Amino acid sequence: MASKIEIFDTTLRDGEQSPGVSLNSYEKLEIAKQLAKLQVDVIEAGFPIASNGDFNAVKTIAENVKGPVIAGLARANFKDIDRAAEAVKAAERPRIHTFIASSPIHMKYKLKMTPEQVLEAAVEAVKRAKSYVEDVEFSAEDASRSEVEFLCKLFSAAINAGATVINIPDTVGYATPEEFGSLVKTLRERVPEMDKVKISVHCHNDLGMAVANSLAAVQNGATQIECAVNGLGERAGNAALEEVVMALVTRKDLYNVDLNIDTKHIYRTSKLVSTLSGIYVQPNKAIVGANAFAHESGIHQHGVLSEKSTYEIMTPESIGLSSNRLVLGKLSGRHAFAQRLKEMGYELDDEELNKAFERFKDLADKKKEITDKDIEALVEDQVLKIPQLIVLEYFQTSSGNQTISTATVKVKIGEKSVEEASTGDGPIDATYRALERACNIDCKLVDYSIKSVSGGKDAMGEVIVKIEKDGKLFTGRGLSTDIIEASALAYTNALNKTLWNNGNGR
Repeated sequence: MASKIEIFDTTLRDGEQSPGVSLNSYEKLEIAKQLAKLQVDVIEAGFPIASNGDFNAVKTIAENVKGPVIAGLARANFKDIDRAAEAVKAAERPRIHTFIASSPIHMKYKLKMTPEQVLEAAVEAVKRAKSYVEDVEFSAEDASRSEVEFLCKLFSAAINAGATVINIPDTVGYATPEEFGSLVKTLRERVPEMDKVKISVHCHNDLGMAVANSLAAVQNGATQIECAVNGLGERAGNAALEEVVMALVTRKDLYNVDLNIDTKHIYRTSKLVSTLSGIYVQPNKAIVGANAFAHESGIHQHGVLSEKSTYEIMTPESIGLSSNRLVLGKLSGRHAFAQRLKEMGYELDDEELNKAFERFKDLADKKKEITDKDIEALVEDQVLKIPQLIVLEYFQTSSGNQTISTATVKVKIGEKSVEEASTGDGPIDATYRALERACNIDCKLVDYSIKSVSGGKDAMGEVIVKIEKDGKLFTGRGLSTDIIEASALAYTNALNKTLWNNGNGR
């Protein structure tokens, strides 16, 4: 009989700790709604004590997202736990996830606490969390470098204090699959109370073994896997949700487990997280990379045309991709466009559909053929934006290798239109300086990247920028067949977020 494995998604908590990622509450809510469609069992919505913005995001998700358990992270102290309890209290199924480090190196150098003090703090933390919610998860940070005897005492005490989930993290990605699987098995056998709780694992990818370690844990009795979409997370990231899930699904003959996950939402979820986080998925990424279902070799192509399973161990349809290439153009109607969006996994209301169709028609005037990648990009660019406090109405640039680059821009801020001009080191720099003047916003450009969304000389360019203002990072995204326009739109989008942040808390 197959056992049940729960998927705990930490994209919005550990995933947001990826260097360069900063999501606002609107973006977090969009991702949480998509995770609910994916049918993850638990959404770790954030770390409420970290900031007012994080608290508000967790609270908003708890109030608006139904289905999964909504968890808030808290260190093993009352202040953190009280804040987390307040954030998740409106959830349909709330959980408080509290943790404390258990390895000798962490206790000595970071906590400056004795093992006895750590044990006492863990018990008091679990009891405090239990006074607010029934579902309490306890984690021993850096468990893979902890002494097994101490872990046994710690987990036994936490369970007796009321923990319903025990998490065994490989916090720094140090363990190998054989070691980690053995650790899970040992703890399960040596802690009598373990059969009363869910056994969770949280693996990092510092040595590239997060997914392998998670799967080894499943083979040794783990019943919950903590992971993040696209493998986002601290340093080298977490176990990638899409890889863990599809490994368990594709190799059910080996693992013999059941999941709640609706795998047809995997690609859509990956794309949404990539878009809002500003972190591209590399083409050769397993499951969701652009090349995951691409075949270039003649031998491979022949095999796939004869029988897909010759070179595809899973189907593109299983993760929400269509194997058919769609060609749409300027003569295509709204109905055909709406049907294709539905096939691609997008559920838009009438207003969103109208905006997307308008963008599609504009693009169709510039491109002869429009691919699924084009549609994907323009829909997410248009629909997934926060309310636009700044609108780029007009821009003009002049540049050359023997002249100073200049730019003139006109933006609408609320009901007021402002026009400014500036010079710069190239047309994009000049445009950005003019936009800063027009919006009266002083910021620093931290990162700029551009890529082609689809092939051909008329391909759309996607620009992602990251700016820093008042110590916070804001990501902007722009899309156009004109790379100067895409750059201007991306910067405007990022500037807009700085204003939206000031007025909406995150």
